[in-house]
Amino acid sequence: MIKCAICGKSASTGNRVSHSKRRTRRVWKPNLQRVKVYINGKKRRVYVCAKCLKSGLAKRAL
Repeated sequence: MIKCAICGKSASTGNRVSHSKRRTRRVWKPNLQRVKVYINGKKRRVYVCAKCLKSGLAKRAL
């Protein structure tokens, strides 16, 4: 399972509930982007969630 390299966010599971309250399993996936970032001063290509990119927690390497 893919995780965010910064915050560790990954897919979570739960139930899809219909109008008649029947339950089936479903998955919520995070918005992960594969980007080049600096980790410990080195350029690495990792998966980072969009929230970490927007907030500036992941310093992008160009």
